Amino acid sequence: MLGPVILAASRSDRMRRLISAAPVTKRVVDRFIPGETVDEIVPIVRELTDRGLELTMDVVGEDITTPEQAEAARDAYLALIERLKTLELGTRAEMSVKLSMFGQALPGGHELALANVRPVVEAAAAIGTTVTLDAEDHTTLDSMFAIHEELRKDFPQTGCVIQAYLFRTEADARRLAGAGSRVRLVKGAYKEPAEVAYQQKHEIDKAYVRVLRILMEGEGCPMVGSHDPRLISIAQELARQAGRKPDEYEFQMLYGIRGDEHLRLAAEGHRMRVYTAYGTDWYGYFMRRLAEKPANLRFFLRSMISKG
Repeated sequence: MLGPVILAASRSDRMRRLISAAPVTKRVVDRFIPGETVDEIVPIVRELTDRGLELTMDVVGEDITTPEQAEAARDAYLALIERLKTLELGTRAEMSVKLSMFGQALPGGHELALANVRPVVEAAAAIGTTVTLDAEDHTTLDSMFAIHEELRKDFPQTGCVIQAYLFRTEADARRLAGAGSRVRLVKGAYKEPAEVAYQQKHEIDKAYVRVLRILMEGEGCPMVGSHDPRLISIAQELARQAGRKPDEYEFQMLYGIRGDEHLRLAAEGHRMRVYTAYGTDWYGYFMRRLAEKPANLRFFLRSMISKG
């Protein structure tokens, strides 16, 4: 399986230098990350929302080693919110954040991440939108869920992400599926040991359906994070069985992947939210996109060969 190999490469400084220096890399990266600055991303926001889509926006970057870098990440999100304010999109443009960017892995990281993310959540609420806390590797999740619970005391619309491949996720889904909750379900994109996570695709797919059923039968808003046509069809059927209306759940897919499907689902009346990343520190995000889906890797390799 190439996925674990690519994920290992995502943590390699040597591979980062090699791939970043390849002439074709920037053109391929642009497929998944359409800009580096707020000014570059605003036209993308306008284009997607004009086409009936919604967004969740991610300022890429995870390799935070100092409190000052964590504060800079906070400020980057605050600058994004200031620009979104002028667009008056409300919840049509929300944000996704990784707590590692806010200092979670530093000494005293739990308190530091909470202190840095809270102003972002407050600012988002002030312009009528919200924030979703992305899931990272399993060692960070207890801290993420505790921060999520704390933020929801004042901002109950704050969302979080759960990963189907982890054994713990069914229990997490039952706990999180209460009224007012917003939970994005993804398969999972980090290399996790067999002691905590399913390793085979068919096991992960079955777990995804089990967890999605829990969310659909709950009282919150499930956010279906998948590009898999079969899982999308199953999600629609589970929503029908649970008596959900189209605005009582949503689909979420990555910018640059299955764009025609984004538009098809929106045209059918579904809420379709596009996960749109931007920024200069794109390497880790880009490598996970390659690891998640063989077609992404094939696209990258074909581009390198054709332009090499």
